[in-house]
Amino acid sequence: MSTIRLTAAQAMVRYLSVQNNADGVPFIAGCWAIFGHGNVAALGEALYAAGDALPTWRGHNEQSMAHAAIAYAKTLNRKRAMAVTTSIGPGATNLVTAAALAHVNRLPVLLLPGDVFANRAPDPVLQQVEDTGDGTVSANDCFRPVSRYFDRITRPEQLLTALPRAMATMTDPETCGPVTLGFCQDVQAEAFDWPQAFFEPRTWRRRRPRADAGQLADAADMIRAAERPLIVAGGGVHYAEATETLRDFVETHGIPVAETQAGKSALPWDHALNLGSIGVTGSSAANAVAETADLVIGVGTRFQDFTTGSWALFKHPDRRLMSINIGAYDAAKHGAFALVADADTALKDLSAALGTHRKTGPDPSLKTAWMASVDTVTAAPGSGDGDNRLPSDMQVIGAVQRSVDDDTILLCAAGGLPGELHKLWKTARPNGYHLEYGFSCMGYEIAGGLGAKMARPDREVVVMVGDGSYMMMNSELATAVMLGQKIILVILDNRGFGCINRLQRATGGVSFNNLLDDARHETASAIDFAAHAASMGATSEKVQTIAELETALSRARAAPGCYAVVIDTDPMPTTEAGGHWWDVAVPEVSERKEVGDARAAYETGRQAQRLAD
Repeated sequence: MSTIRLTAAQAMVRYLSVQNNADGVPFIAGCWAIFGHGNVAALGEALYAAGDALPTWRGHNEQSMAHAAIAYAKTLNRKRAMAVTTSIGPGATNLVTAAALAHVNRLPVLLLPGDVFANRAPDPVLQQVEDTGDGTVSANDCFRPVSRYFDRITRPEQLLTALPRAMATMTDPETCGPVTLGFCQDVQAEAFDWPQAFFEPRTWRRRRPRADAGQLADAADMIRAAERPLIVAGGGVHYAEATETLRDFVETHGIPVAETQAGKSALPWDHALNLGSIGVTGSSAANAVAETADLVIGVGTRFQDFTTGSWALFKHPDRRLMSINIGAYDAAKHGAFALVADADTALKDLSAALGTHRKTGPDPSLKTAWMASVDTVTAAPGSGDGDNRLPSDMQVIGAVQRSVDDDTILLCAAGGLPGELHKLWKTARPNGYHLEYGFSCMGYEIAGGLGAKMARPDREVVVMVGDGSYMMMNSELATAVMLGQKIILVILDNRGFGCINRLQRATGGVSFNNLLDDARHETASAIDFAAHAASMGATSEKVQTIAELETALSRARAAPGCYAVVIDTDPMPTTEAGGHWWDVAVPEVSERKEVGDARAAYETGRQAQRLAD
């Protein structure tokens, strides 16, 4: 057997550089790195030697580097991924939040945190976390519950099994998610005689399992028997690249579609059978049909609480659930009839089984009325509205919508914007709406915008972000500038955490510790976001009105590099149309009458919940 002598770090880099997807391009597009003790000497040297075979990018924060990597994979429907390496200690634990985000969203990322010395000779090393009752524990054990596959490399030859397992996990549609390989720093530098065959190029093809024939027949019978079926399109529709198949299915069989946050843009916004968003942030059209649906067909969705209105949305007394999902775990949730299969193949096979069977479809006036509501709240203020008043999030969304084209990728993650965007944004192309709402992680937005642009340099990326999320994590704007990856930021400054302030008020509380002016302070906050963005290399400006915002966005689109536009907004208004109850527990006991009233309303809402069938 022919062998080659390499360090463990060199072997890892060489192996990753020759793992290809079905399109013949490397599955691991490159590696984000912040070097420190634990990865700089060995893995850093190996990455340097690899050059363009496995490119290395430098970030400013470990968590945000991973966010960029995750957004890259999401934008490409999981066909490619990135690696992220850090030092031990805080560099490693900074990745844990991002690992959880990737786990919840079923997105591949390879995390390579440095680890302690396997030989334990210098223990305890700088930044080492010690468990006084377990000598095998390190900080990297934090990754176990948020990784789809976890391993600690304590011998070089363990990579012979660990790396293929890592690739199999990330490329399999059911197990897809974050992989963590804690890489002991002394082991990275150790040499081993590796089989040359280990470094032969390998192609990893997407698995597309078909549904069981008996289950498929039962599913077709359920649809035939239903009088008012509704499809709930989730992120799995995009990951399976099944948007055209979904369109063919609904047009053939006349079944309306509602979209989750991850599923939005599965159908064009103006498709007659696309009723828009569903659930807590749902359209009036989708929620009206959902309330009376006797068969709810989930396609690639986890049936999260925002989607189901905390399981109080589907009110038909004889309602049944069907879940088409690649993952048996997700397919079986809440007693659903599980059709475990790839979304694309399942819809095609199900359509063939249904033949010419067709439903009447919903009353078109439901969508017409909803779209009229959307156009009203997103319209620019009229001359009599006082153009200098603080605009609402809805008006800003309308201005951005009018300023971009159909190929734009709109990206957001947390705060009040995701709810308004889910309801109001009109997406004409698949993957034009990029919301991280499985984990709703503040700080994802700017790094995510960078990752999305790296994935699709041919599409304009517009990031809408509130001042709260911007302050939480903004440093990868400097990275985007440095790498020449243009993103446009629209920064909405409502002086704090406006969304959670509204929730606080809605549950009977007073505004407390959310808006900056209501938080304990000695000096009023006065952050110049335009100056801050400019300090990182972006062109920036602050505008006062919706009209000025649209003009600024025209300049932003024409500009060659990153551009930030800041606008002050009102923290209180939200879209009144649509929406649904959400289970947020209110205190049973309080001295405040407002809390008591909110608790009574909460108890009423809970009566509509159906936790099991």
